[in-house]
Amino acid sequence: MTTAAPARTRTLDWRLRFAALALIWGFSFLLIKVGTDGYAPFQVTFGRLLFGTLVLAAAMAVKRERLPRGARIWGHLAVAALLLNALPFSLFAYSELTIPSTLAGICNATSPLWGMALSVVALSEDRPTRVRVAGLGIGFVGVLTVLGAWQGFHGLDAGGTAMALLASLSYPIGWIYVRRTLAGSGHSHLSMTGAQLLLATLQLAVVTPLFTSVPTHFAGVPLLAIVALGALGTGLAVLIQYGLVAEVGPTTAQMVTYFIPVIATGAGVAILGESLSWSTPVGAVIVLAGAALTQVKQAPKADSATRTPTSADSATRPSRPADRARRASDVTDKARHSPAPAD
Repeated sequence: MTTAAPARTRTLDWRLRFAALALIWGFSFLLIKVGTDGYAPFQVTFGRLLFGTLVLAAAMAVKRERLPRGARIWGHLAVAALLLNALPFSLFAYSELTIPSTLAGICNATSPLWGMALSVVALSEDRPTRVRVAGLGIGFVGVLTVLGAWQGFHGLDAGGTAMALLASLSYPIGWIYVRRTLAGSGHSHLSMTGAQLLLATLQLAVVTPLFTSVPTHFAGVPLLAIVALGALGTGLAVLIQYGLVAEVGPTTAQMVTYFIPVIATGAGVAILGESLSWSTPVGAVIVLAGAALTQVKQAPKADSATRTPTSADSATRPSRPADRARRASDVTDKARHSPAPAD
């Protein structure tokens, strides 16, 4: 009796945090929409990154973490900041000037599909299986369903939709880059992500004045939306995500990706009054089913002689360096960047 209660408490605790993370990221697209009602997209992205960086800076101060050192690491982090933060966040903000937040949230769910397609050419050790290729095809059908391809994409803004899809494409490109350049760096995830968000904030601090002017007045509700988007959707969400990865593992933690478009759609319809045709939720379900299939890993093949391994085999057959590096890379990659968050 005395040992069962703490176990239930821990289980309930991670599930609550999992639900909170899904809600935070699901509502991010609504917050982007509200933010762009009062401020330019670059200003929304800059504010988001600024407040997100402040949250991580506070967490680093509490844990007495230091920023990573070395010009090489900072150079790679600058590229990661562009691909994983500055570029996709800006593209989503611009896209929501002309498309509903519900569509932006669903486009974000295509990120695993892009990742599957890119891994075929970029990651030689991550070859596709029949199931994963089938998932890619199913997901593509889902995207066409969401966009209403049989109607000639009638009523959709092509530019805004393209920007949302490009934003979702930017995430797996960034993940592959991080996996190739920063895996096994020896620095903590909090330290690396704090530095990454800092660099993304500096990038937007340079770009924003070039394309926008200083606001003549500060709209209250859009400003609060930007603060919440940064502090909660970018800063706090990252901290929750790392806690989940440490407690339940990256596979369970990344399942939050599949709840984001559902929550984004519900929030957009219920709060913003966005219209919703039957093809949008149906297509979203197909996209998520395809994305889930692309994440299915191939089971290891049995030995050709179907001989049962023995302890002697383990002692005399050392694991290959490539295998060890790949396993370490996979863990680092999943812990640092879960498939969607991306937003």
